[in-house]
Amino acid sequence: MQLRNQIDRSKLPSHVAIIMDGNGRWAQQRGLDRIFGHQQGVEAVREVIEAAAELEIGFLTLYAFSTENWGRPDEEVSALMGIMIQSLSNETETLLKNNIQLRAIGDMDRLTNEVRERLFETIRLTSDRTGLKLIIALSYSSRWEITMAAKKMLSETKNININPEAITEEEFEKYLNTYGIPDPELLIRTSGELRISNFLLWQIAYTELYFTETLWPDFGKDDLYNAIIDFQKRERRFGKTSEQVSEK
Repeated sequence: MQLRNQIDRSKLPSHVAIIMDGNGRWAQQRGLDRIFGHQQGVEAVREVIEAAAELEIGFLTLYAFSTENWGRPDEEVSALMGIMIQSLSNETETLLKNNIQLRAIGDMDRLTNEVRERLFETIRLTSDRTGLKLIIALSYSSRWEITMAAKKMLSETKNININPEAITEEEFEKYLNTYGIPDPELLIRTSGELRISNFLLWQIAYTELYFTETLWPDFGKDDLYNAIIDFQKRERRFGKTSEQVSEK
């Protein structure tokens, strides 16, 4: 039986997030420059987006570039920006054709003008699409997001006498980049690293984590299917007991 046919379509995660890791190691294992790994990783992105859209998953978030990645060698950062520009230019028509809406989270002010303009144009062109919501995390880190949310909240309320007891999780979430987006139900990390790397720390409080040794350029549709099948075998209790969950 094909892996896709083993998936229970009634129990799909509504939101899948992926830490795409291992491009550099994939290239180095083959005696190639790290940039070749990033270029090959674009094909994996295409495969996963297509698979998620075919399964009718609601939201897919891809961790493409962290705030910490700005500290990499200039030539690698420059190459990554070029790959992003090329990918956005090449894939916009495909997103439109497949009813996929593009969104982005992160510190957009740090992106180059060309990347930012191309990104915002693709977001604008796909804004009326009603299928998969594809969220690209660019120049993003969770600590940055939470810090900026706190600053924005304080800035907007500094002239208002607010009772601290009135500040709830729901109220604070309004200031996050991800406001209006459901929390991920499944987080996948490739390359065998067992850490979260400053990604969606607020949002993954009860997310199921799935780690695979597969390097990102080798990650394809069947790898996504395996992660979803594994997710569907788990009991999600959200702090409750198994008995409480089964009583629903």
